[in-house]
Formats: sequence, structure tokens, C-alpha cells
Amino acid sequence: MAQTWQPHQDKKFARELKLGKPYYVIRDLETRRASFEDAQRYEEHIFTECSRLTGTPRTDGGMTATELCRNWGPVYDTKPRMRRSGEPGPQVTGPLGSNDYEGILDEAEIRGLEKHVRNGSDPRTRRPLGSWRL
Repeated sequence: MAQTWQPHQDKKFARELKLGKPYYVIRDLETRRASFEDAQRYEEHIFTECSRLTGTPRTDGGMTATELCRNWGPVYDTKPRMRRSGEPGPQVTGPLGSNDYEGILDEAEIRGLEKHVRNGSDPRTRRPLGSWRL
């Protein structure tokens, strides 16, 4: 059975958690810049040790169980059905179809492209960035 700890239950969460077991929190994300992204993602936290001074469980990063629950709660003991933070986004477009078009270049076009590459790719003859005079 899935268990959830609300932010006001931070001490209860610290008492009941098991070391080495993953716990999950859901983060709300800003979607104004990337409207195609999910509005929420989950983060996984594993408590691996107890603090020497207070005895409260801590993650490898040093976050205590009470800090996690109080600041980022609610905390879940089952994995949510959403994307994890740090995973790549969904593919927005479909796969490219077979493109049967073949461009045919004649000799004049090839010579022109070679000249363009020769003249433009030499760093000694190239204009410096930001120069507006010729």
C-alpha cells in the first residue's frame, strides 16, 4: 500500500523511513518557456546513512529526512507515473520519412562551392567578428 507523508509530518517520516529504500517527491516546473514540457516531474531520494549527532537519516548529498519532507513534501514511497527529473523529453516530431530526392550538381556549381569554401574558411583572411568595415 502506498504511503504519503505531508510536510507537517516530517518527524514521523524520519522515524518510519527505511535506509536504502527510494522515496519520491514531485516537483512543479515552469512551463512558460517550454510549453511542450511536462508540468511536473519526480525526484528520487535514497537515505543511506544516519547523522552522527542527531541520528536522523541523511542522503548522500547531506539532506536530512525532515528537510526533505518539510521543504519538498509530500513524500511518496511508490514511484509516480510521470517522467523523472533529468530524463530526456518526449519526441515532439515523428521520424523522418524516406526522402527520395537527390540533388544533382554540375561542374560549375561544384567549382563555385569549392571556391566559397577556400575563400571563407581561412582564418587569416577572414574578417574579425564585429568588424563592420570592409
